[in-house]
Amino acid sequence: MPRQRPVVVSRPSPSGGRRVRVDGEILGLAYGPGDVAEFLRRAGLEDVDVATSPLIEWRGGGPEVWQQQ
Repeated sequence: MPRQRPVVVSRPSPSGGRRVRVDGEILGLAYGPGDVAEFLRRAGLEDVDVATSPLIEWRGGGPEVWQQQ
């Protein structure tokens, strides 16, 4: 069984993007759930449902929030 790595999606930035980290490493700035899924795929975490996965910690709102509130 592959080791599950902690994924953190930060609060939306003023530009609307959200920083995505896996194991503390920044993977990039996502502008939607598709970007998060692509970053995770590139990190070897394929087939992760970004909307429901308990692997992902969403800070400052869930996968539907992409602008500061």
